[in-house]
Amino acid sequence: MFGDNLVVIRVFGTGCQKCQEVYENVKKAVEELGIDAEIIKVTDVDEIANWIYVTPGVAFDDYIIFEGKVPTVEEIKEELKSYLEEKE
Repeated sequence: MFGDNLVVIRVFGTGCQKCQEVYENVKKAVEELGIDAEIIKVTDVDEIANWIYVTPGVAFDDYIIFEGKVPTVEEIKEELKSYLEEKE
């Protein structure tokens, strides 16, 4: 659907319940879209601070997409589709 573009998705969080929920939502969105993605959990506080101010957060490649909220699977899918269309 979106070609062979690998997208690196970073999920930022310190391990809280909301952060885990975001991680699970990202995994489900990637699975439902059938895209090639590497999902990385970023839990190191210093690394998180280099990217965002408020957890949880999500970045596609080097772009912050969500910060300080728990996006739904549908919200993640919509953002991923838009991002991949722009990337092509």
